[in-house]
Amino acid sequence: MKELVTKINANIEIFKANAEAQVVKGNKAAGARARKAALELMKDLKEFRKASVAATK
Repeated sequence: MKELVTKINANIEIFKANAEAQVVKGNKAAGARARKAALELMKDLKEFRKASVAATK
C-alpha cells in the first residue's frame, strides 16, 4: 500500500505542475498531460480505496 501512496503523490505532483503550466502559461500540451495525470490519479485512488477497505476487514 505504501507503493500505491507514493504513486498517488507522484501523480498529484505531475498534475499540479502541468495544470499550472496550462493555466499560467497557456501551454496546451501541458493541459493534455494534466488530464492524463488526472485519469491515472482517479484509477490509483479507486485502487487505494479498495486496498484500504480490504485492510480494515
